[in-house]
Amino acid sequence: MRELIQSCIDGSRAAIDSLERQIGTVEAAANLVVGTFRNGNKVLTAGNGGSAAEAMHFSEEAIGRFRGNRRPLPAVCLSADGTAITCISNDFGYDQVFARQVEGLGAPGDLLVLFSSSGNSRNLLLALEAAARIGMKTLAIIGKTGGLLAGRADIQILIEGTDSGRIQEAHQLLMHILLDAVEHAFQN
Repeated sequence: MRELIQSCIDGSRAAIDSLERQIGTVEAAANLVVGTFRNGNKVLTAGNGGSAAEAMHFSEEAIGRFRGNRRPLPAVCLSADGTAITCISNDFGYDQVFARQVEGLGAPGDLLVLFSSSGNSRNLLLALEAAARIGMKTLAIIGKTGGLLAGRADIQILIEGTDSGRIQEAHQLLMHILLDAVEHAFQN
């Protein structure tokens, strides 16, 4: 059991080290998120499975609060509305579940933030393509080799590794870093 625990800690450390090697890109991502809100635009987030939970967490902290009181910031998680997801999936197929929402809710200057531990979700790729057509900026927070999303977003943060759990742990740290930047920028 001790070896398993140590292996988990070591894997998490390696994922965080991967994030640390990208501090310049993380800073660019933070500036993009803050700039989007400062310009009066909104942030749309999406992901599947555990990454959907990360997308929801980001959006609720932006519109609610992370650490301190500040004005609510416009953020919507495209993974959160079960009725929209099932309607779109039923009528257009699951590959279109996020792209249709981006087309309906997105506007030029908005930001789409995608979370994916593999980067291989076709529905996220189609959402990214829809956002680009609209004139939205895109941020891909991905892992492993980046999959289908690799090199496709305006800004990409890739957590190296093969273990989705460890990648998601680094994604959560990154999400909190971005939220700290937002809180700092919008303090009362």
